Amino acid sequence: MSAGDVKHDYHLVNPSPWPLVGSASATIMALGGVTWMKGLFGLEKGTSWLFYAGLAGVLFTMLGWWSDVIKEANKGDHTPVVSIGLRYGMIMFIASEVMFFVAWFWIFFEMALFHHHRTLSSIEEVRTAWATWPPKGVETVTAWNLPLVNTLTLLLSGTTVTWSHHALQVGDRKGAKIGLILTILLGVMFTSIQAFEYNHILEHKYFFSEEASSAGLYGSSFFMATGFHGFHVLIGTIFLTVCLIRLMGGAFTPKQHFGFEAAAWYWHFVDVVWLFLFAFIYVIFGGAVTAG
Repeated sequence: MSAGDVKHDYHLVNPSPWPLVGSASATIMALGGVTWMKGLFGLEKGTSWLFYAGLAGVLFTMLGWWSDVIKEANKGDHTPVVSIGLRYGMIMFIASEVMFFVAWFWIFFEMALFHHHRTLSSIEEVRTAWATWPPKGVETVTAWNLPLVNTLTLLLSGTTVTWSHHALQVGDRKGAKIGLILTILLGVMFTSIQAFEYNHILEHKYFFSEEASSAGLYGSSFFMATGFHGFHVLIGTIFLTVCLIRLMGGAFTPKQHFGFEAAAWYWHFVDVVWLFLFAFIYVIFGGAVTAG
């Protein structure tokens, strides 16, 4: 253990540069994003190198920090007590992600459920803009084409990652690899379909309407909710890919495989969030005017 001669169930982490490097890189990336969109520090709007510099630092931190965690696990530092702490940490992380999506749902529901309150305004343009939801003239995406395909894709991926996890628990490494490969392919398929859907929406200007000034709010809430979910699918796919590489390299045992277990938890979280997105944004509150 890192604690020298002290014998206990806890792992005392050696001094690490990653918290400082990660924080600095995240700050640079955030400032770079502002510079890219608005201009900052005398740099013109559209200057993107600062953002990418910060992003490179964040990715480097992720690679280095996670590599250290894997090395600790291989050395036996992850005792049962430490494993419980890791599980609590992952649970709290997923809980924070849940609240992140609650914010986007809250915005969408506030506009969808209470838009009629704005029709009490004394300003005619405001009353007209909020008379209906989705706003008048906005062409929405039908739920029963690509969104339904993506829903089935994620539901199927949930079964394959569960199969893979169960296979690993019983010592069937071949089954675990096959299930994990299928899950990753389904994740790539989801991302590809969503990219195609976004391109179709933008090309045909579904969310653009000269008749309603609130049309932009519908488009913004739609892209924020579904787009951030798509980003989480991409992160989950990378997470599972790393697990596959480790699995093929001989890592994980039926008794000790929390890295894979955490990835499976995260993937199931992504599945559940999409079911809510599909049900509310596409089906219940998004079908007033459907696109063919």
